[in-house]
Amino acid sequence: MPPKVTPRKARLPEVRKRQAVTRSLQEIAEAVGARVIGNGGVPVSGVASIKSASTSDLVFVEDEKHLDAALGSRACAVIAGEFAVAISCDRPLLISDNPRLAFARAACVLQAESRGDGAAKGSVHSTAVVHPSVVLGAGVRVEERAVIREEARIGQNTRIGAGAVIGARVQIGRDCDIYPNVTIYPGTTLGDRVIIHAGAVLGSDGFGYVRDRKTGRYEKFPQVGRLVIEDDVEIGANTTIDRGALDETRIARGAKLDNLVHIGHNCKIGEDVVIAAQTGLSGSIVIEKGAVLGGQVGIGEHAHIGEGVMLGGQGGVLPNKILRGKGEAFWGTPAQPLRRYLKQLATLARLAKKE
Repeated sequence: MPPKVTPRKARLPEVRKRQAVTRSLQEIAEAVGARVIGNGGVPVSGVASIKSASTSDLVFVEDEKHLDAALGSRACAVIAGEFAVAISCDRPLLISDNPRLAFARAACVLQAESRGDGAAKGSVHSTAVVHPSVVLGAGVRVEERAVIREEARIGQNTRIGAGAVIGARVQIGRDCDIYPNVTIYPGTTLGDRVIIHAGAVLGSDGFGYVRDRKTGRYEKFPQVGRLVIEDDVEIGANTTIDRGALDETRIARGAKLDNLVHIGHNCKIGEDVVIAAQTGLSGSIVIEKGAVLGGQVGIGEHAHIGEGVMLGGQGGVLPNKILRGKGEAFWGTPAQPLRRYLKQLATLARLAKKE
């Protein structure tokens, strides 16, 4: 008879937890730039909506009409605007000229990363594959089945999630979060505090081909440039960004890209640009700082979107087109100023009634 085999208990992978920490209301006020009315010593350990708040949670209101609901909740304190200063209540308040921003900052203050006992020294999971030439900074965590190839450099306190693949000569800054199954192609550079969500692909070949007019066949144009992502950028799940064909693709500081966004080769995305889900950019597009692109926007090659332009959902910009006007909204395909677009819709509606 074959020997009896006792199955070994599977060792569960260590989970990276987010644990709340308790702060006094006064500490939170100082951290977010707000002022306290009432008891600043109240302990706070979390943030929540008005409906779901517990007695240790902080809530916020941006409009005076919601203040009574917030004060009637179980929350230990409320972030509100100047409209709440004259209110008489038994609940401590944090007064801010931007309650939503103060709330977001408070949430950051109240979250502490727990990376396990080995976090201070860094840790590499036994199933990860890390080339001997890789340089890992202090506190770097490499999770199960991740692969880091030759001459990559990972800055301190950065996490490389399970199944991620970091190509040769990739440089990643400090305090970055690379979620599971992210793929970063060789030669890509990431700054500090960059967040890349699961399944994103960075630095892949651009969609560039040359047609042989004699045979009708397409041959690949060289894709030998690079991708640079600056500090404080966040990139959503399953987003793809191509490296430059001969030069570089660059995502500037503070840009925020949603899930399922595609950025083609040689694009320049400016500081604090916001791009919503399912937007697609062709090659060699410039998006200046502070622009906002809605969901499912499509932009043709060599187009130029000026500083602060707002492009509405499903808007389309033709190749080589230039849109300018800080704070101006554009809509439709081809994209045009919102007022003009609405007038055209109204005209079409009137014509339809006449039929």
